[in-house]
Amino acid sequence: MQQELIELTPANQDYLKVIWSAQEWSAAPVTTTLLARRMGFSPSTVSEAVKKLTAAGLLAHARYGAIELTATGRAAALAMVRRHRILETFLVAELGYAWDEVHEEAEVLEHAVSDRLVDALDARLGHPDRDPHGDPIPTREGAVPAPAAGPLHAVEAGARVRVARISDTDPQVLRYFGELGVALDTELVVLERKDVAGTLTVRVAGQRHPQEVGLKAAGAVWVTPA
Repeated sequence: MQQELIELTPANQDYLKVIWSAQEWSAAPVTTTLLARRMGFSPSTVSEAVKKLTAAGLLAHARYGAIELTATGRAAALAMVRRHRILETFLVAELGYAWDEVHEEAEVLEHAVSDRLVDALDARLGHPDRDPHGDPIPTREGAVPAPAAGPLHAVEAGARVRVARISDTDPQVLRYFGELGVALDTELVVLERKDVAGTLTVRVAGQRHPQEVGLKAAGAVWVTPA
């Protein structure tokens, strides 16, 4: 059966990028329901789009099963992820944006810039390997230099860790951690876990007094051993 040819419209590019991003930091399968929630569309709209992208050879989706990228779909998704994260890095490093302000700007710009401009921005920035939130920037060849990091909410008391990534899903979370003095590469010592209360007590490097962080917020922070 011949595959249907499909134009990679901005909407199609967004689907591929969101599917890849959903699997980047989570082992949970990507479903139509999850995709609808992340993109703000109805399940029926998402189902129709997934059917078209599957027919075009960009997705693999068994009935009632998980949605997965094919090799072609993954390459297209990573190209968009690369654009997005280089743009975010440029906005922060060169234009003075705060890290909680860049996601929406990059969402718009990534569909307008050329590959040549993205490569020029990458060179201007010195070929960074991560964006302002710690998410790895894919190379032109599709390699993803991801750190071996785990979520802060899973860290046991007594551990000394270094912040590798803070999710940019919610700008309020980024502002919250910014106010606590927590940024990329910040060292933290987990002093106490209170699972019943849903909190972690941490000491932030350079600060005298400990901070109490909710486990839900800590789920947005990924760390490596310090």
